[in-house]
Amino acid sequence: MVDACFLGQGFATLVGLLLLPFGSLAASQIEDQAEQFFRSGHTNNWAVLVCTSRFWFNYRHVANTLSVYRSVKRLGIPDSHIVLMLADDMACNPRNPKPATVFSHKNMELNVYGDDVEVDYRSYEVTVENFLRVLTGRIPSSTPRSKRLLSDDRSNILIYMTGHGGNGFLKFQDSEEITNIELADAFEQMWQKRRYNELLFIIDTCQGASMYERFYSPNIMALASSQVGEDSLSHQPDPAIGVHLMDRYTFYVLEFLEEINPASQTNMNDLFQVCPKSLCVSTPGHRTDLFQRDPKNVLITDFFGSVRKVEITTETISLQPDSGILESSYKKELMDEELMEPLKYAEQLPVAQIIHQKPKLKDWHPPGGFILGLWALIIMVFFKTYGIKHMKFIF
Repeated sequence: MVDACFLGQGFATLVGLLLLPFGSLAASQIEDQAEQFFRSGHTNNWAVLVCTSRFWFNYRHVANTLSVYRSVKRLGIPDSHIVLMLADDMACNPRNPKPATVFSHKNMELNVYGDDVEVDYRSYEVTVENFLRVLTGRIPSSTPRSKRLLSDDRSNILIYMTGHGGNGFLKFQDSEEITNIELADAFEQMWQKRRYNELLFIIDTCQGASMYERFYSPNIMALASSQVGEDSLSHQPDPAIGVHLMDRYTFYVLEFLEEINPASQTNMNDLFQVCPKSLCVSTPGHRTDLFQRDPKNVLITDFFGSVRKVEITTETISLQPDSGILESSYKKELMDEELMEPLKYAEQLPVAQIIHQKPKLKDWHPPGGFILGLWALIIMVFFKTYGIKHMKFIF
C-alpha cells in the first residue's frame, strides 16, 4: 500500500516536471502577445514626395509628384505631415500656356497644382544633401517646422521619388546624383534613430529597381517602375502644352488610387498588379523580403491615408439632451443678450450695386507739360509768321 502511494506521488511529480516547461512557455507566449498588442500598429503617417528634375521638357516629373501629393491629401494626410520637394516651378514657367496650372491628363482635364499646394523645398533647395538631411533629421535648428520630417517609431512613411536615373543612381537637377548605397544608409540611420515604424519606397525612373537592391534595414517595402536595364516611359503627350504630361507607371498607380477611399480594404498586393508590362511597357518591380508583414495584410491606407483610431464600446450612450440643463443655459443666454448693447453696422450697398455702379467722374486737369508745350507752340507760330525782326516790338 505504501509502495503504491509512493508510486502515485512519484508519477504526479514526474507529470508536474514535464508540464512545467509547457506552462512557462504558455505564460511567455501570453506575455509576448500582450507586449505585441501594446506595441503594434502606428499612430501617424508621413509622406516625402520628391521631384528631382528641372527644365520644361521634364514637365511630367513635376506632374507625377503633384498627382501623388493630391492623392495623399485626399486620403487624409495633412500638409503638416507632407514634405514636398519640387526642383522646378512648371506652373510659373514662361512656356506654360496656362499659367499657375500643372495638368496630369490630356486636354487639360485635371489641374493638380490647385490653390492649396504647399511646396516645402523648391528650385535649388532640392539637393541630395537636403533630401538626406530631411530623412535623417540632421537639419539646422533654424529650419522651420514645415521643412522637417518629425516622425517617430510609430510613423509609417511614404517616400516617392521621380526623375532621371540609371543603374544604381538618381539624378538631382542634372548636376548631382544620389546612389542606391547612400539611400540605403540613410534608411538605416532612420531605423537606428527610431524615425519610422514601416516605410514604403516608390520610385518612377529608368532602371528604378536598382535603387532598392542595396536596402538592408527592416520594415521596408519598395516598388519601382522598371527593372535594371529598362527605361521608364512617358505617357499622354499634349500638343497644346508641347510635352508629355506624366510617366506611365505613376499614371496607372494614380488611376488605381482614385478608386481608394479612407475606409477602403484594398491591400498592397493589389497595388503590385496595377501596371503590367502590357500597359507600362517596362516591367515594374517590388521588394518585400525586408517587410515583416504579408503584403496581403497591409492596407493601402496604411501609407497613403490618415490614421483613424476607433474605440468600440458596448455601453449605451444616451443622446437625449437634459431639459433642465437646456433651460438654465437658455435663461443665461437671455440675460447676456439683455446686458449687451445691440450691434450696429454701417450702411452698405449690396454687392451687386457695388460691382455695377458707375465710377465717379474725376475733375479734369491738364497733363504735365501741357502749358509749357502750348507756349512753345505759340512762339513757333509767331516766328514763322513775323520772323526775328519783329522781336523788338515785343520787348
